[in-house]
Amino acid sequence: MKYRALIAFFLAMCLGLLGACSQSPIDSESLSYDDIRGSGLANNCPQLTETNLDSIEIDANQSYQLKELCLQPKTFLVRRSPLMKRSEGKFVATRPLTRKSFSLDQIAGSLTLNPEGNVTFVEQGGFDFQPVTVQLPDGERVPILFTVKGLVAENQNAFNNLTPATRLVGTFQVPSYRTSSFIDPKGRGLSMGYDSAVGLPIQADSEEFVRQNIKSFEMGQGQISLQINRVNRTTGEIAGIFESNQPSDTDFGAKEAMDVKIRGQFYGRVEPGVV
Repeated sequence: MKYRALIAFFLAMCLGLLGACSQSPIDSESLSYDDIRGSGLANNCPQLTETNLDSIEIDANQSYQLKELCLQPKTFLVRRSPLMKRSEGKFVATRPLTRKSFSLDQIAGSLTLNPEGNVTFVEQGGFDFQPVTVQLPDGERVPILFTVKGLVAENQNAFNNLTPATRLVGTFQVPSYRTSSFIDPKGRGLSMGYDSAVGLPIQADSEEFVRQNIKSFEMGQGQISLQINRVNRTTGEIAGIFESNQPSDTDFGAKEAMDVKIRGQFYGRVEPGVV
């Protein structure tokens, strides 16, 4: 009886593994709103499962558009201030506090071939920003506006096609995490609110106090690298990994920005035509 029980246990384990392996991947298009709500699936970008050596040629006499560009972060790293002034701070892993709603999606832009022979992508619209808050190991929270607004990226290989070896590198703008109508806990804001904290004396000689009172809108700049590793020439789909470097929020100039490194995966589709 003991051996029969062991045999039955191993058979059940094997059948369970076979069943798990035979399950098909989830098709988000067949799911309803109620199926996706609260599941975190809306934060996932489409991916190409097969790796091939296809290439998409970009003709200089033809206009193209990169549509449905989706960037899904996997890791948020923040550079901590160094203990020594002459040393550089190290990037440390963080824990996202924002629920699974921080992917960028439906981004579109033009894809052209410049006179130097490089493929150039110019972002023109879409869901191109998401506010994210991450927490450092010591408990400090860092607000970040994950974005690619105004991205202009070029192929670094000087080829007129998109292959699994193509890497698009460019810069983009990083607006403020909050809008101008936001008021801090002391009633101060950029376009509305008090000029100084109520109930506290104005200390003109304190730089930190002045920075918190006098709000300013600062436009930061970031850099991103899109490394393509999968191409489907038939459908025009591309996919790969990305690494983005950008500043964190400064609370309208009240504090110094922190360097943020974001890594993840992306997906897009190339089509002839104008955006």
